[in-house]
Amino acid sequence: IGEWTVPGARFPLQMAQDPDVGSNSQLSYQLTENPSFRLAVKETPSGKKQPELVLEATLDREKQSSFQMVLTAVDGGSPARSGTVQIRINVTDANDNAPVFSKSAYEVRVRENVPTGSLVLQVRATDADAGSNGRVSYSFSNVPDAVRAAFSIDSDNGDIRNVRILDFEEQNEYTFEVESADGGGLSGHSQIHIEITDENDNAPEITTLLVAGTIPEDSPPGTVVALVNVHDADSGENGKVWCELEGESPLSIVASSGSSYKVLVITKALDREEAAFHDLLLTAVDGGDPARTGTARIRVVVLDTNDNAPVFRQAVYTVRVSEDVPVGSTLLSVSATDADDEMNGEVKYI
Repeated sequence: IGEWTVPGARFPLQMAQDPDVGSNSQLSYQLTENPSFRLAVKETPSGKKQPELVLEATLDREKQSSFQMVLTAVDGGSPARSGTVQIRINVTDANDNAPVFSKSAYEVRVRENVPTGSLVLQVRATDADAGSNGRVSYSFSNVPDAVRAAFSIDSDNGDIRNVRILDFEEQNEYTFEVESADGGGLSGHSQIHIEITDENDNAPEITTLLVAGTIPEDSPPGTVVALVNVHDADSGENGKVWCELEGESPLSIVASSGSSYKVLVITKALDREEAAFHDLLLTAVDGGDPARTGTARIRVVVLDTNDNAPVFRQAVYTVRVSEDVPVGSTLLSVSATDADDEMNGEVKYI
C-alpha cells in the first residue's frame, strides 16, 4: 500500500473456504487490533462474506514501513472451528521528505594559498525516503561567478574544494548557498560561509612621496629631506610594518604623526667637504613569521656653502732678497687652497 493512500481505501482479502455445510460452513472474520486498519465484511451476491481491509489512518513509511496482522475465520459449528492467515502489509514510499542538511549553516576558515584541489568543506544532507526518492545530489544554488571561479562541489558526496589558489588580499570571505536535491524533485538548502585567513605572502612596499634630492650643507637639524609611505597588503601582524634606515649618516627616519608616513630628517650638521652625497637604504620589515622585507634607495646630494676660508700652505713665508734686485722680479710664490666647491673655492690674492 502506498503511503500516499487516502484513509478509507478498501483492500479485499481472500475469503476462507469451509467444506462443511449449513451453519457449520457459515463464516465470520476477526482481525487483530491495529490503529491503522480495521476489518470490514461485505456480503457478495451469492451470500458469502467478503473480508476487506480498510485504511483508517494516514500511513508514513518513514515511521512504520510494514504491518503484520492475523485474520481469523470462524465457522458457525459447535464447537466452532477456526483458521488463520497472516497478513503482511508493506508500505511503499512516496517522495514526501525533502533532503535535510546536517547544519542549516556551515562556517569554515581556510588559509590562503592552500594547494588547488584541497578539501575546504564537506556538506551532508539526508533524505528519509527510500530508493531514488532518498538519493541526494549536491550543487551550488544561484551563486556568484566569483564563487564558481574559486570552488567546486562534488554532486555525489558534497565535498567543496578550491579550484584555484585563494588570495586573502583579493577576497577574504565567500558566502553562498548549496542545494541538495533528491530523485523525486524535492530539495533543501544550506548557507556556506568560508573565511580566508591571511598568510604573510606580501612584502612591505615603500613609496616615495617627496624627495629633496639636493640640500644645502648648512641646513639646520630637523630639515625634512624625504617623505615615504610604507604599506603591506597583508592584515593583522602580517601587515604591521616598521621602517629603519641602514648604515651611518647624519640622517635618521622617524614616524610621521597620525599616519604611516616616515620622515627623513637631518640629525646633525652636514659637511659637504666630508661627504658630498649620502646614499640611503630604507628597509621596511613586517610582523609576520617569517618576516618579509621591502627596500628603497634614496640619494641626497649635499650642496656647497662658503663655509671654508682659503688656507695658505704656510702661515709665514720668509725670503732673502738682494737690495739691487731688478724691479718686477719675482721674489716669492705663495699658494692658498679653499675646500669649498666651484666659485666658493676659487682663490684670489691681494
